Amino acid sequence: MLILASRSKARKKLLENLGVRFRVMPARVKEHTETVRHPARTVAANALLKARDVAGRVKKGIVIGCDTLVWQDGRVFGKPASLKEARRMLKKLSRRPHVLYTGIAVIDAATGRQAAGVEETHIEMEPLSDREITQYFRKVSPLDKAGGFDVQGLGGSFIRRIRGCYFNVVGLPIARLRVMLKKFGVSLLLVLCGFVVNGCSTEYNVATHKEDMMMYSTEREVAIGDSLAAQVEKNYTVVQDPQMNERLERIGARVAEASDRHDLTYRFRIIEDPKDKDIVNAVSLPGGYIYIFKNLMTVADTDDELAAVVAHEVAHVVARHSIKRLQAIWGYNILTILAGAAKNAEAAQGVQMAYAFLLSGYSQEDELTADGMGAIYAKRAGYNPQGMIDFLDKLRKRQKKEPPQALSYFKTHPGYGRRIRATKEALGENIDFDDFIDTL
Repeated sequence: MLILASRSKARKKLLENLGVRFRVMPARVKEHTETVRHPARTVAANALLKARDVAGRVKKGIVIGCDTLVWQDGRVFGKPASLKEARRMLKKLSRRPHVLYTGIAVIDAATGRQAAGVEETHIEMEPLSDREITQYFRKVSPLDKAGGFDVQGLGGSFIRRIRGCYFNVVGLPIARLRVMLKKFGVSLLLVLCGFVVNGCSTEYNVATHKEDMMMYSTEREVAIGDSLAAQVEKNYTVVQDPQMNERLERIGARVAEASDRHDLTYRFRIIEDPKDKDIVNAVSLPGGYIYIFKNLMTVADTDDELAAVVAHEVAHVVARHSIKRLQAIWGYNILTILAGAAKNAEAAQGVQMAYAFLLSGYSQEDELTADGMGAIYAKRAGYNPQGMIDFLDKLRKRQKKEPPQALSYFKTHPGYGRRIRATKEALGENIDFDDFIDTL
């Protein structure tokens, strides 16, 4: 029997998801705090301390002890003692890369045999405003989380890049645990294989020109899109204006036909935020869902400009950027929940997590890829690709007049100059000196 010497809900949930039989028995110890010079040593010592405490209170069982801390520029970020401290922590962590260390110890209570190790994961976040942090704290308590945020929940939407084990950030490095438990005669291999590999396939991606590992078929991708689309249409008003919808459908159909992906049905819809009708934004979801905010339809007042925006979002779908992003961060488990769309609390939470994560934006690399592909698709569809450049110029001028909104077309997109260059390069046009000057 495995014994988890931790009261962490996230660690408990990870083991439950693996189908492992275990019981929870929190350690009762005072942790080491000498972390200034040796964070890795500290978490390893604390993990052993916790495992030994629990192992000394039972006659048999394999005890797992863990300890996690966040490290940035020589400073430790543990669990915040107050909301004020949590706010200060999260703001600092969002400004610069940081490292998360988890110490893990395994002890056989019957024999006293023990092993310990440390997992290290590097994290980069999007810079967060006070408003975004306040909104996050209204939904998630930061006081029981190292650094004040949860990567497996809504906090995952803050993450730009993770280098290392994702599950380490959640609190339990599964791969390292598997290797350590194997030495004690406990195998997680079959469970982990089913967790990670089941459903995977390799296919050629027209955007990256490489073979990509995808966990889901088109059918399952559409099912995921259906779940997320329901969430979008729950949070926003679907605009029924016949003239606006006819324009979007007409342009969308031409662009979709000109794209490199025809194994799904593209669905184009206009939405509006009742609380902020000035939003200029567009969102693409897995399975071919394209949402255009009503005000963007007004700003993109020519068909060439609207076609450029639609083509950009279609390019994200063709490249499966949203699926790959979810897959990279949450892996097979969260995608299974979304594809199944089960009517339970776990499914509802999974949809909400993925929804918030995707609306936080794609990486700048993905955005530049979509710019280039979108320009080609718009041109193939018979529209003037100069429309993308004209639309970007409007955004640049608009950005100068008003601050960025929490949900806007400027949120994660690269600077204006880089986007113009990406568009011209894709079309084989000459690049001017002015194109190398980012004005955003």
